[in-house]
Amino acid sequence: MSRKVRLGIVGFGTQGSSYAKFITEGAVPNVELAAVADIDPARRDLVAERHPGVPVFDDFLAMLDSGQVEAVVTTVPHYLHPQFGMQALERGIHVLIEKPAGVYTKQVRELNEFAATKPELTFAIMFNQRTNPLYRRLKEIVSSGEIGAIRRTNWIITTWYRPQAYYDQSAWRATWGGEGGGVLVNQAPHQLDLWQWICGVPEKVFAKAAFGFRRNIAVEDEVTALVDYGDGATGTFVTATHDLTGTDRFEILGDQGKIVVENSKTAVVTRLKRPEREISDSIPREEVGKMMSLQFDPDEYYSQETIEFDSAWGSQHAKVFENFAGNILDGTPLLASGSDGILGVRLANAIHLSAWTGKEVPMEFDEDEFLAELNKKIAEEGKFPQRG
Repeated sequence: MSRKVRLGIVGFGTQGSSYAKFITEGAVPNVELAAVADIDPARRDLVAERHPGVPVFDDFLAMLDSGQVEAVVTTVPHYLHPQFGMQALERGIHVLIEKPAGVYTKQVRELNEFAATKPELTFAIMFNQRTNPLYRRLKEIVSSGEIGAIRRTNWIITTWYRPQAYYDQSAWRATWGGEGGGVLVNQAPHQLDLWQWICGVPEKVFAKAAFGFRRNIAVEDEVTALVDYGDGATGTFVTATHDLTGTDRFEILGDQGKIVVENSKTAVVTRLKRPEREISDSIPREEVGKMMSLQFDPDEYYSQETIEFDSAWGSQHAKVFENFAGNILDGTPLLASGSDGILGVRLANAIHLSAWTGKEVPMEFDEDEFLAELNKKIAEEGKFPQRG
């Protein structure tokens, strides 16, 4: 039998328990559940009930020092991801960080810099959507230049409906001090990652966000962000948690084609036979009316392809674990290095900072300014300690 990576799960909540379930059911052939740590006695009892024989710890560091695990996944509140990641790496333990990598860039940067001093260890992040065959294919298309230079991107992702009872489950949920934000840090990190992974990192952002707009919460439940890629190219990102029917539509317009994705399942890829400006310059005056009324032969100007893949829920997470273990065991290239996690956190921070200040914010914003503004929000809540 081939060797399996001995994995420890810290936090046996919704995510941690689901990981434990599919690992013990054999969904990840190169990983075994070696231990679980949780500070809640009730959850430790649940581990013992569901996974008899698996060592259970009431302290994360005790699990790290036990010799039972060689790798961990951090299914804990967002603020703890960098701290727990560094504590594991410090002890020679491989780390799979849950998304988001942290709440603010200063703490994630510290994690990345520490991980860089441990090149012999595997450091990855749970960007499971990067395993989605649809988005992997779209990245190939964009990166290869098949639709030319990007001129505009738009993603409306409002399929995160959450009733008030969802937020009332825990005192830390949807708070600045406990969770670090709302839809940007809880529901939408995967889309923020994919948006940049496929389309590139923007230069600046201007955002409007509504805080407690349709829910009794302190953090954002509605966001509209406009990004500037430079050279005239722009993008928009719209997300919310109060749209009962929801929309998931992602468009990428290039100067030689276009991609339209519906519901993260189906993409229509249009490839122009020439760059759009060449087409425009070649159309004589007498043909203008025909083009304006769309009375032309599409085959003369472009071709279209529909791409659709099945990707069962849960399989993407399992693939990330399998890839993580593969990197540990035989050097399989990572789908998402842990250091990539700072990109989504940085964009979320920039969106928050723009919404708070009413100004356009560069991606290389003042991290101390952001942390000061975040701490003001935490202080106003009066429930949690400020962050340093």
